[in-house]
Amino acid sequence: MRKKRTKKVGPTRGLGARYGVTVRKRYREIISEMKKPHKCPQCGFLTVKRESAGIWVCTKCGFKFTGGTYVPVTKLGVTSRRVAARGA
Repeated sequence: MRKKRTKKVGPTRGLGARYGVTVRKRYREIISEMKKPHKCPQCGFLTVKRESAGIWVCTKCGFKFTGGTYVPVTKLGVTSRRVAARGA
């Protein structure tokens, strides 16, 4: 059996050898995280997709909400929600 000569590059396949390995790795991590299914805050199913930058939609219940550009819930958003709940 022959040994593979190339690596699978995932979402960075269109970039080729440009931009440097660090930038391509960072891009791959961000895009992979964005494309995977996320949990809907309304119905709880893993059906949330990104509609545009910062706008997320659940394909099951139709719930539309804002979040981070690449992930529906950011660390800063979780922290601010916790602080707001404590003050109320």
